[in-house]
Amino acid sequence: MAASSLYSLGIALQAMDAREAPAEEHLRLALARGLVRRTRWLLGTGLSIMGWPLQVVALLLAPLVVVQPALAAGLVLLMLLGERMLDEPAGRYEYIAVGLIVVGVLGAALTAPPRSSTHGTENLTLTLVLVALGAASLLPYLLHAFNRSFAEATMLGAGLAFGWSAVATKLASDDLSQGHLLVAAAWALSTAAASGVGALSEMSALQSRPAIQVAPVVFVTQTVVPLVLAPLLLGEQFGGTPLGGVPLALSLLLLIVGAALLARSPLLLALMTADQRSSAPSGSTRSRSEPSQEMMRTSPLTDVEDEPSSTTTTSPARIWR
Repeated sequence: MAASSLYSLGIALQAMDAREAPAEEHLRLALARGLVRRTRWLLGTGLSIMGWPLQVVALLLAPLVVVQPALAAGLVLLMLLGERMLDEPAGRYEYIAVGLIVVGVLGAALTAPPRSSTHGTENLTLTLVLVALGAASLLPYLLHAFNRSFAEATMLGAGLAFGWSAVATKLASDDLSQGHLLVAAAWALSTAAASGVGALSEMSALQSRPAIQVAPVVFVTQTVVPLVLAPLLLGEQFGGTPLGGVPLALSLLLLIVGAALLARSPLLLALMTADQRSSAPSGSTRSRSEPSQEMMRTSPLTDVEDEPSSTTTTSPARIWR
């Protein structure tokens, strides 16, 4: 939970600057070079880096099928932070999502298989799967090289890269627990590389699509991929859990649905974008309190009516509901 809190705070800070980057830097190293000059983005990156050792420790204590979904707990922290910063109470939508996450995490923790530090398949199979997963995460860059960019592919590529990172982190923790320090270090370096690709893809996706679309796709993908691979490659079999794995599967499903819903919460999205609106030039044609037309079209919770000019101090989260 501590790792997930750092990850979530980190991406919230990074998202603020990613939306301000020039569109021509989409999926290019120039985007990364520009972002590393921004103090706020570097702070978000530092928080994410601090979360990784905590994730490794968690994987030394619990199986991947518990640790990876539990990263959704950081979204709850963002919701609470949004309440304080925006002075906007969470609504029934957010509380339902939080409830699903809590039930899902508890259910997964109670019904998960024992932690395994041995891989349930041959190294060749593991290598081929990881190579295929890595290649799939690079597909947006291949398309961009041919002047073809699809926001959906970029979002999915980011989730796949982070999913690769999660599997590599699990392998690093396994080798660390067995005393294979050099191999664990190699997996740690590969995790950093995959996370770098995922971060660049996610920042690029945030340039062209609102966070309400990007966040759920990236989170669900990076959660589902390790969960699928855990029983196939990492020896964490669902069949040995209570009732043949059905309670575990239901718990994971509830958790993923709750996290996807909370990631689309206007409260969280207002937290990640409010600073941009507040820093807009005074001559801008859009009021600070007015949601973008793109957000109005994409948010399933939007019910915006014409408001009198006296409502210009309304919280962004309330407007988007």
